[in-house]
Formats: sequence, structure tokens, C-alpha cells
Amino acid sequence: MDFTFTEEQQMLLDTTRRFVAKDYGFEARQKIKANAPEGFSRETWQGLADIGLLSLNVPESDGGLGGSAVDTMLVMNAVGEGLLLEPYLASAVLATKTLALLGTEAQRAELLPALGAGEKIAALAHDEHASRFDRMAIDTRAWQVGDGYVLTGHKSVVPHGASADILLVTARIAKTGESGPLAVFMVPSNTVGLRQVAYKTVDAVPTAEIWLNQTYVPATALLNAGDAEAALAQILYFGLAAVCAEAVGALDKLLAATVEYARNRKQFGQPIGKFQALQHRMADMVLHIEQARSMSYLAAVRCNDPDPAVRNRALDAAKVVIGQACRFVGQQAVQLHGGMGVTDELDVSHYFKRLMAIELQFGSTDQHLEAYAQQL
Repeated sequence: MDFTFTEEQQMLLDTTRRFVAKDYGFEARQKIKANAPEGFSRETWQGLADIGLLSLNVPESDGGLGGSAVDTMLVMNAVGEGLLLEPYLASAVLATKTLALLGTEAQRAELLPALGAGEKIAALAHDEHASRFDRMAIDTRAWQVGDGYVLTGHKSVVPHGASADILLVTARIAKTGESGPLAVFMVPSNTVGLRQVAYKTVDAVPTAEIWLNQTYVPATALLNAGDAEAALAQILYFGLAAVCAEAVGALDKLLAATVEYARNRKQFGQPIGKFQALQHRMADMVLHIEQARSMSYLAAVRCNDPDPAVRNRALDAAKVVIGQACRFVGQQAVQLHGGMGVTDELDVSHYFKRLMAIELQFGSTDQHLEAYAQQL
């Protein structure tokens, strides 16, 4: 199998890396983290739009680039390398993919160009307390009232939920005596009955808890009422493939920082990188990262597979291998740096925390290992 990127794909990766290296160094990220009211830079967000990255998952028929899952993988590699705080995964990947798959022609025409231009931010509000071990265990309900719907429920850990202009809220349409089909509704952030509590997760990503209390939306807020559950499964696995690619980018940078530190840090009159025991640890880090890279490629190739069984099996396996790499490489990097490996002044601690969050995002390593075992 040929894993060589096309000329266009290599240009996409190089362009994204140059943008991150030029405008998003570690010191710049620290200033954004400390001073930006929303927890990310609007200027950087507009810069991503200007070079076309926010249009990557917008279909060509809607004025976007119509990029593939491999294209998204390459951009997410660079996002992981730079530890971007901007809502690329939340808005440009998950929300854009949701609108592209489920939106009506009018809904796509209204929102996708604005998302691609950086004028609006959207977030998929899907996860709940009950969905931790079953992604489709959604308790939020939508009742049809007159010409619209009334939503009631609680969404947990919604990345960039407080900054989103539009929330794509999943809910089950209530029917008498039974749980109805899953659906997705567009809910503007200023809708009456919508309450948010913003906070940051351990990796400094702006996040929100969202409550919908008798929140009314018109019928036009309902995305295509087809098989939303199957489409959402595809969207969530697409997001899982993207976050796997982000992990590989972060792992590469963490390894490079560790090797550089081992070359320069001296103990007993020589660099600690000359100690055989530490060389073995770094060699093990390389093995984990290369395995993770291979599984990230597999995830990108399989995330849109028309056979759900093939897709699920490949993505579950990828998340297990990459989750194990996140934990092992992160822990080894911190230990090889000693006490300074957990200080806020060193980028190693920030990569470690992001990898720790990725290991749990879209389901933990243990959950995906169990899911994979059940498919054997």
C-alpha cells in the first residue's frame, strides 16, 4: 500500500505547519491562554479561515474545498503539533461535518459559508452523563409544539460551547410511551431557555455545560430528519479519526522535546542521553509513536467506510493503540524531564495534559478495547 501523500496534500500540511510555526509558538499560546477572554485567539481563527482551513470539510457544492479525511488528518497533525486552542475540531470538523451530512439545502447555504469564512462558530452538543459508555444514550428530549419544538436536557463537556454562535443539539423526539428517533437541532446561543456554564478542561480547552429548559426552536431548526443516528455515528467516528491525528502531531513534538533535553541535560559529566537505560526508554517512545501513526492512517482511511462494522472495528483499534501511546509517551517524557516536566513554564507539561485528555476523548482506551473485543 502506498502511503505517499499527493503533492496537494503535502502542500496542505506544509502550509498549516508554517502558519502554526509563524503565529503560534509556545509563548504566543501562553499569552492567548492567559489573556484571551474566550480562551482562544479570534485573530488566529480568522487566519485559519484566510488560508482555507475552515472550508476544508465544506463540500465543493456549498462553496468549500471538499477535502477528504486524509486532508483533515494532515491539518490535525499540525494542530496537535501547535497545541492550538482554537475550535478547529469542534467547529471546522465536527459541526461542519454534521451540517454537511444532515443539513437541508437552505441550512447549508445559511451556515456553511459563514463557518468556512470564520464569521461564525458552531459546536456539536451531543455528550451527556448517560452517554459516557454509550454514545447514543441521549436523554435530551424534543417535543413538537405548534410549528416548532421544545427542547429539555443537559449537555456535558461541550468543547467551545460558550463561544459557539450556533449549537447543534442532539435530542430524541418524544413520543407517547416510547423513546423517539434521534434528531439534531440548530440552537442559536442567545435562545431563551438556554443556559451555559463555561470552564476549561485540564488541557486548557474552553468547554461548557449546557442546560436546555423548555427551549423553543422553530421547525426550520431541525436538521434533515432522515437516519440521524447512523449519520451521527459516522460524524463521531470522523471526529475520532481527527483527534487521533492530533495526538500523533503532539506525540511527535513531545518526543522531539525529550530527545533535545536528553542531549543537553548533563549528569555525572555527560549528557543523560548517553545513558543506555534512558536510550531504551526513548526507543520505546519511538515505537509507540510509529504504531500510533500507522493506526492514525488506518483511522483516516476507514472513518468513512460504507460498512459500519469495518469502520467501527478499525477506529476502535486505532483509538486503543493511540490511547496507549498517549499515556506511555506522555509519562516517559515527564519522567525523563524530571520535576520540571510538570511545570507550567515548560511545553512538555502542556503536551502531556492534552494527550491525557485525548486518551479519554471520544471514549477511553478501555472502552474502545472492550468494543473491539465484542466485535471479534
